[in-house]
Amino acid sequence: MTVKDCDHHHHHDCERRRLYRRIACVIFSLLLLIGLVIFLIWAILRPSKPRLILQDVTLLGLNVSSVPPAAISTTMQITISSHNPNTRIGVYYQVMDVYAAYRGQQVTLPTLLPPTYQGHNDVTVWSPFLYGEAVPVAPEFAEALNEDNNVGAMLFNIKVNGQVRWKVGSWISGRYRLNANCPAYIKFGDPKNGIAFGPTMKFQFVQGCYVDI
Repeated sequence: MTVKDCDHHHHHDCERRRLYRRIACVIFSLLLLIGLVIFLIWAILRPSKPRLILQDVTLLGLNVSSVPPAAISTTMQITISSHNPNTRIGVYYQVMDVYAAYRGQQVTLPTLLPPTYQGHNDVTVWSPFLYGEAVPVAPEFAEALNEDNNVGAMLFNIKVNGQVRWKVGSWISGRYRLNANCPAYIKFGDPKNGIAFGPTMKFQFVQGCYVDI
């Protein structure tokens, strides 16, 4: 059918077909765009979590008081490394706090880690000091604290809490909450379990941390 025939005999049918084709093209383009956006969102919002490892703990001072109220005084320096396993996504670490906990109770002040950008497959190492002076322990843990002190071994949990942002090209995501838990079983009762530096003891772990984002 020629354009002339269409114009004279089936004008409305031809216009309708053209409209349907345009609508189909628009719908197909929209579906393609939506699919691309969903794929990009999946790729951006589901990156692999950073891998944190507790390398070592240097115990500079530890004093346990089992006399009610039970309390812990401690000074330690820890070394934590973080590996970004993503090959195309960078990580901004922002407002990162680290502290030590005993039986779920915070026993040192939070130490602020410096804001850090981590490129693809990069490794970052932090070595903060943690301090806690006569921090009261909940009464239900007083007996367990006394037993741990007598045995010469305590399980501390090094906690890292903060916010991260992902970077893909020039695009930077919103903030995501990061929580990491690094168990540190310190046997201070036997000098053979650590490396002595005068009155201080260094305990090497290379212990993987539990990371939640």
